[in-house]
Amino acid sequence: MSEGLGVLIAIVSSCLGGTAAAITRYLVGTADPLTIALLRWGIGVLCVLPVALLLRVRWPSRQDFPAVAVLGFCFFGLFFIFYNIAIGYTTAARASLALSTLPLQTMVVGAVLGLERLTGRKSLGVGLATLGVFGALASGLSAAPDGAWKGELIMIGAVLCMSVYNVLSRPFIQRSSALGFLAVGMGTGALALLVACVVTGRLAVLASFGPPQWIAGLYLGIGGGALAFILWVMALQRASPTRVANTMTVNPIAAALLAHQLVGEPITLNLVLGLIAVFAGIWIATTEA
Repeated sequence: MSEGLGVLIAIVSSCLGGTAAAITRYLVGTADPLTIALLRWGIGVLCVLPVALLLRVRWPSRQDFPAVAVLGFCFFGLFFIFYNIAIGYTTAARASLALSTLPLQTMVVGAVLGLERLTGRKSLGVGLATLGVFGALASGLSAAPDGAWKGELIMIGAVLCMSVYNVLSRPFIQRSSALGFLAVGMGTGALALLVACVVTGRLAVLASFGPPQWIAGLYLGIGGGALAFILWVMALQRASPTRVANTMTVNPIAAALLAHQLVGEPITLNLVLGLIAVFAGIWIATTEA
């Protein structure tokens, strides 16, 4: 029951993450990757921290605090800068498909570190989902923007950061709390991004935002930042890292649907067929024989 609930929570989180990819694609023409990352996690931590303080959550211990802070810096800082760079090269849907290699990388990292046992069924499900991703990207390359492959390779490389975060997070979450762990990690990432923006003078970009950009930025921080990752760490608390990560493969659906409305990105047949394989993979990996 706990595993199933964790997977369900992760699916909702992944859908929010998909819409955030479309919003990021919308903002890419207005702001640079560093500023967009600060917007997402600056607003996100302003939502998460008061809730954590109000609920008097259990914070990471003094011994765990440095490791939690480093995980937060690598994920909420470095990963999302590369994430935003990747979306600048390709469509939101294709970037989200590349992001869907997360289950495979999480499974490999977990196995290498000896923190998660692989089963034949789990491996089959993740493999099928990943084949759907690569099949959709390869077959639709001719219709993609020029240089789209650069964004997809950057995204696949950046996903390694999130894989390590997924695998290493669970022990820290269990020793503290999901919300306490998230607030420290997100706060560390947001602080690092703020310092980088101040040093490079990127904060001036926000002065050029009009109402549409601020509405998009607020959604990015509240929905795609705070809410999505509160749900994500709650899912990691209840289910295995690979099963949680495998729900990331629903991310392209939300990304494609919203990006179609916001920036006119096409929804192609190869994308639909790839997503069918992805859903089949999720079902196999998250159910028992």
